[in-house]
Amino acid sequence: MSNTLQLVVILLASAVLVVAVFRTFGAPPLLGYLIVGVLIGPHALGWIPASREASYLAEFGVVFLMFSIALEFSLGKLFQIRRIVFGIGLFQVALTLAVVFAISLALDLGWKAALVLGAALAMSSTAIVSRMLVEKMQLDTPHGREVFGVLLFQDLAVVPFLVLVPALAAGETDLTLRLGEAALKAVVILGIVLFAGQRLMRSWFHIVARRRSQELFILNVLLITLGLAYVTELAGLSLALGAFLAGILIAETEYRHQVEADIKPFREVLLGLFFVTVGMQLDARLVWANLALVLFVLASSMLLKFALIALLSRAFGGTPGTSLRSALALCQSGEFGLVLMVLAAGNGVLEGELTHIVTAAMLLSMLFAPVAIHFSDRLVMRWSSSEWMLRSLQLHHIAVQSLAIEGHVVICGYGRTGQRIAHLLEQAGVRTMSLDLDPERVREAAAAGETVVYGDSSRSEALVAAGIARARALIVTFSDLQAAERILALVRESHPSLPVVVRTLDDADLDRLMAAGAAEVVPETFESSLMLASHALVLLGVPLRQVVRQIGAVRRDRYQMLRGFFEGESDRAGDEDQAREPRLHSVTLDAASHATGRALAALDLDSLGVSVAAVRRRDTRIAKPSAATVLQQGDVLVLLGTPADLAAADMRLMQGD
Repeated sequence: MSNTLQLVVILLASAVLVVAVFRTFGAPPLLGYLIVGVLIGPHALGWIPASREASYLAEFGVVFLMFSIALEFSLGKLFQIRRIVFGIGLFQVALTLAVVFAISLALDLGWKAALVLGAALAMSSTAIVSRMLVEKMQLDTPHGREVFGVLLFQDLAVVPFLVLVPALAAGETDLTLRLGEAALKAVVILGIVLFAGQRLMRSWFHIVARRRSQELFILNVLLITLGLAYVTELAGLSLALGAFLAGILIAETEYRHQVEADIKPFREVLLGLFFVTVGMQLDARLVWANLALVLFVLASSMLLKFALIALLSRAFGGTPGTSLRSALALCQSGEFGLVLMVLAAGNGVLEGELTHIVTAAMLLSMLFAPVAIHFSDRLVMRWSSSEWMLRSLQLHHIAVQSLAIEGHVVICGYGRTGQRIAHLLEQAGVRTMSLDLDPERVREAAAAGETVVYGDSSRSEALVAAGIARARALIVTFSDLQAAERILALVRESHPSLPVVVRTLDDADLDRLMAAGAAEVVPETFESSLMLASHALVLLGVPLRQVVRQIGAVRRDRYQMLRGFFEGESDRAGDEDQAREPRLHSVTLDAASHATGRALAALDLDSLGVSVAAVRRRDTRIAKPSAATVLQQGDVLVLLGTPADLAAADMRLMQGD
């Protein structure tokens, strides 16, 4: 027991350290997990010896990864990009496997090892690539859709490989029988689960959800995930296959988004531990002794995938720039490749030395992935002569559209919000120029006569081409904090007098965006509250002029009256961004409280990031109390701040510093 506890403590301490360091520098924590695993493993510092407990924790990480991948799986989404998934994706996996298989046979590695190596090297990193594309706002670009489609097929292709690898461990005489038996079991379980399980799963979740217990809901998700994983393991298949089936079942219910939010902490933690245990299996000395071979495997595998993906993208109609960007994003290895390597090594399909060499090459390629994606634009512009022409034509098209207008409004993002804003402004006689990164949306809207062009509004050249030098205002219609801050920085640098209106979901980032240079920040939740209140006031007989005056006063006061909210149990949904949102918190002073008898100025709550929204004294409510207000016993202070700041303020009011 003590050894197991020591293992868990060391793993958790390492995970906390690496996430803190890598988040500080903006690097993917996944790579840090791998490095820490190498350092603390049995082949380096030796803090954690090779053990069944460590590998079992790793298996749970794979279980939750497969479960979360299945939750994202949607037949509708698959149908929309079927040409990419079953075109580029299918050919990429098949051709990579075939080429690696042929090379491995030529090197006399044996056909079983050749098959596993081909399957492992065909995979790319869903975790790294998808996160990088989201951060760079490139999921809706042509190469973003190609990358997503290929990753989706790879995630689906790993399922039969998870069934195949354990069957390969059988002897030559039993192999055909084992493969057939595994395939039959998989088909039977898939049939039962997918055809009979859908209705049962939806009914069961209705029963659980009606109990209105978050603990029960999470326990139920864990039971279904681990229960199906246990069933498939009993059937001689993998734990990951059962988790994948559980995810597919839940994905077809209306509870998929809640499940995804609840399971995210388990997935991230256990997946991190999986990568730590993968790093532990790497013998750095053995890798160093075979460094030339590791680098050869690294270079040849990445060049092979780069060439195949670029050629396939071109064959399926991609531009040279799109093909190169897709190839740069997908040429590295991925977490499922590591899963297959670990599974094959555990079943004796791969030799230890070969596993170390190939795993080291795969890890190095994953280290390369964030760098390749980050600099992909520069690399493509350097490598592709036609990309300069396409970029120039794109900017020329934007400039041609905007040259004919002056005193217009530049709209960044032409989704539902952007389109409604454009229509309202045009109806008021104000010309607009909209930028959007969805080519299908741009094509249809432009054909209908809308003034929208394809362009990345977070790039200075696109904004210049859209005519911000002649514009009267700029509106950011998407609620993406990083993108909005980039646009504000560009506008502040080149045209600081241009007013910018930014949309945000709530008041969590309101002050930050105002500090970044926004003339107005419009929180959706506040505006919806104002509209509901205004309609209610009119229905109650309040004169329309008074309602308009009251709503205008709230807006002029930067929504101060609406800032924060009293948190309830239903608000604690585990959203990462909620910890930054201002909250309202009531504190009652008694005779022993440090704040009793002191003025608000003496307490200096502003230094903690907390303001006093109101003071209730007996039956009187003092709104916006002055700094000279002296607090009395029985006063109830209504504080506004983030949860962490409120806790510090509570301590100061009760006990002082």
